[in-house]
Amino acid sequence: MALKDGTVVPKGFEFEHVSVEPIIAAFRRMVRNAGFDISEMAISTYLCARDWGKQFTAIPVFPVRAWQHGGVAFNAKSGIETPKDLNGKRVGVRAYTVTSGLWARGILQEEYGVDLDSITWVVNDEEHVAEYQLPANVEVAAGKDLAKMLADGEIDAAIGAGRSESPDVKPLIPNAQQAAFDYYQKKGVFPINHTVVIQNRHLQEHPELAAQVFDAFKQAKEPYLRRLADGTASVEEQNGVKDRQIVGKDPVPYGVEANRAALEAVIRFNLDQKIIRQAPRVEDIFAPGTVEP
Repeated sequence: MALKDGTVVPKGFEFEHVSVEPIIAAFRRMVRNAGFDISEMAISTYLCARDWGKQFTAIPVFPVRAWQHGGVAFNAKSGIETPKDLNGKRVGVRAYTVTSGLWARGILQEEYGVDLDSITWVVNDEEHVAEYQLPANVEVAAGKDLAKMLADGEIDAAIGAGRSESPDVKPLIPNAQQAAFDYYQKKGVFPINHTVVIQNRHLQEHPELAAQVFDAFKQAKEPYLRRLADGTASVEEQNGVKDRQIVGKDPVPYGVEANRAALEAVIRFNLDQKIIRQAPRVEDIFAPGTVEP
């Protein structure tokens, strides 16, 4: 917000904010048409795009994070009682490479012993990276509504389908928020959803740009952290207040080292789930000048 409203003025470049709704449309424009000089982007989309040679590079800024344990729901008539009962079932997710789906699948696999390859993943939207080829166990149900499919029993469970009025639809993981906090205490991972990318041509022409953009985002975060600390956080920022109690004074840390556990996990999940073909080093996915020595 501080960059958007001019409270923080970047050094070395001018910043013109372009609002795109929904935000996923911005990701697609950047991936397919290089539609912006700098863009917010889902981190799994970035890793997939990078794997396919798209010409932009991230800086270690992570404006959106989310606890993922509460995003999975199931239809009680499916015979599912525990996460492991997902094995062999049909599970919906908006798109296979969507970051919330990636995190949920990875957590289900590593923490609950779910066999991801045994599941038929049903998607209702296309992937941002057009070149990406879906795994064999992904089924496309273009244009269908995941919440309705779940309520009707057309799929057994879903990730990120939203609230349902059906009495048959229930959360898969009980006490999901506490489970997410326990996951953080165990792994040191607060799941990263979004990062920020810059077109490579600008980085080549202006090698100092990545560090300048990184510094601008760090400065822009300071007013937010002060509001969390002094009790003046807005209603929209109350989740940050809660997160601060779990992860510390800065619930949205930037930089590589403060996020290494989460970054290693997101790369590992992308490789395991066949979204990327090779696992890069954490340091290699960020622009020079933005990684701590």
